[in-house]
Amino acid sequence: MNRLTRIAERPYRMNRLAGWMRGLSPWRARGIAFAAGALSALGFVPFAIVPLLLLGYAALVLLIDGAGTMRRAAWIGWAFGFGQFLVGLHWIGFAFLVDASEHEWQIPFVAVLFPGGLALFFAAGAALAQRFWHDGASRIFVLTAALSLTEWLRGHILTGFPWNLAGYGWGASMGVMQSAALFGIYGLTLLTTLFGASLAELASRRFVLPLSMTALFALMFLGGEIRLAAASNDVVDGVRLRIVQPNIAQADKYRPELIERNWDRLLSLSDAPAKARPTHILWPEAAPPFVLTRSATALDEIAVLTGQDRVLIAGAVRALRGPDGAHYYNSLYIFGHGGQLVDVYDKFHLVPFGEYLPLESVMGALGLKKLVGVAGSFGAGDGPHTVDVPGAPPASPLVCYEILFPGAVVADDRPRWLINVTDDSWFGPWAGPRQHLLVAQTRAIEQGLPVVRAANTGISAVVDPYGRVRARLELDSMGTLDSTLPAAIEPPPFARSGPLALFLLLAACVVGAVLAVQKRARTERGHI
Repeated sequence: MNRLTRIAERPYRMNRLAGWMRGLSPWRARGIAFAAGALSALGFVPFAIVPLLLLGYAALVLLIDGAGTMRRAAWIGWAFGFGQFLVGLHWIGFAFLVDASEHEWQIPFVAVLFPGGLALFFAAGAALAQRFWHDGASRIFVLTAALSLTEWLRGHILTGFPWNLAGYGWGASMGVMQSAALFGIYGLTLLTTLFGASLAELASRRFVLPLSMTALFALMFLGGEIRLAAASNDVVDGVRLRIVQPNIAQADKYRPELIERNWDRLLSLSDAPAKARPTHILWPEAAPPFVLTRSATALDEIAVLTGQDRVLIAGAVRALRGPDGAHYYNSLYIFGHGGQLVDVYDKFHLVPFGEYLPLESVMGALGLKKLVGVAGSFGAGDGPHTVDVPGAPPASPLVCYEILFPGAVVADDRPRWLINVTDDSWFGPWAGPRQHLLVAQTRAIEQGLPVVRAANTGISAVVDPYGRVRARLELDSMGTLDSTLPAAIEPPPFARSGPLALFLLLAACVVGAVLAVQKRARTERGHI
C-alpha cells in the first residue's frame, strides 16, 4: 500500500472506529468507558499528560453515541467517572493507613464507594446529555453543558469535593491556567471538556469544531504567556516570612514519647538562624501535638519566640468546654508580639469522614469512624474571614482543603493574601500533595492574591498572584522556607464577577447545540 493510499484511507478507518464503538455491547461499552476514564486521569498532575484527558472525553462521546437510552448512557458515564476517580484519587487510601489498626479494613470499601459515589455525577451528566442527543456537533455542546453542570454540583452537594476538575488538567501549562483569572476553574473545566469532546468529530471527518477549539486554546496559551511575561514581581515591604515544615509523620505526631520532640522541633526550626530575621512565622495545620491553649508552658514559649518583633501564625486544634463536654475545632491562631493572641479562625469547610461523620449514629452503628482521632465531630466555623495580621496586610485563612472551593476563599472585605495551612501527610507521598498545590496556584490566579502555604510534610510554598511558585520546600523534607510576601494585584475578572463566566459559557453551549441541530435539519432538507 503506497503512502497516498494510506492517507486516503485514514478517515475511513476513523469512521470504522466510531462505528465499532457505537456497536459495542453494553458491558463492553462500560469496560471501554472505564479504561478511557482511567487513562484520562493521567492528564492530571503529577503525570499531566493533557492529550490523554482530552482523548478520554472524545471516547466518551463516541461511546454515548451507541447508548441509545438514558439508562445505558448513565452506565457509560458512571464507568468513565469511576475509572477517572479511581486512578486520579488513588491517594485517598493513604489516609486510612495512618492508623492502620483502626481503619485499614475500610480501604476496600473506600476504593469502591468513594470513586463510585463521585462517578454518579458523570452518570447524571451522561444521562442528561442523552436526553437531548443528536448526531453532529450539537451532541458535543450538549454533553459539555451537562457535564459542566454536574461537575459544578459535585463541588457543592454534600459539602462538595471539586478535586481534579477537568480544568486542572492544564497544570503543566501556567500559560493556559492564566485563563482561570477570566473564567475560573469551572469555566476552564467547561472549555476543556468542550475541547476534548470536540475531538470526537474527527471520527466523522468534521473538522470545524476541533480546529476552532484548538485555535481557542492556542490563543489562551499565548495570552497567558503574554500575561506572565508582563507580570510584576512586587513584594510587600517589611514582611519577611518563615514557613516551618517539621515533616512529622501523621502516625508519629501524637505518640506520647514523641510529643516533646515534635514540639521542640517546631520551636527550633522557627528560631533557626536566618539571613534576615523573619517578621512572620507560619506553622502548618494542627502543628502542636497537643491542645495549645491547655499548656501554659507552650504559651510562654510562644511569647518568647515572638518577642517584640515577630508574629506567629499557627494551625492548631482548639478545644472549648461546654455543658456536654469538650468541643474541638480545627483552627488557626495569630499570636502577636509577646505571644498576645490577636485572632482565632475556625475551619468551616470540614472533611466528611475525616473531621466529621455524616449520619453519625448510622455510620457509627456500622463500625465506621472518623480518621481524626478526636471524640465526636469537629465544630465548624462560620465561613471565610478576613483577619488582621500585625505588620502585614489583612489575610484570608484557609485550613487544608478549604482552598478547593473557588467561591468560598475570601470574605466580602477583600484580603491581600491567602494563608493556607495544611497537613498533606494524609494525602500520601506523591500525587495528592502535588494536586493540592496546583489547587492553591489556581486560587491565586482566580483571585489575584498570593498564597502562602505551610504544609507539615510538604509541599510548602509561596505562590504569587499569577500562580507562579516563588519558593518551595519539597515533600518529605524538614526545614524552613524564608521568603518575601508577593504583593496582590487588582482583582481579575473572576474575582469581580464570580461564576458569571461559567453561566455565560453554559448558555453559549445551549445556543450552540440548538444552532447545530437547526443547521443539520436544513442540510438534511436540502438533500431531500
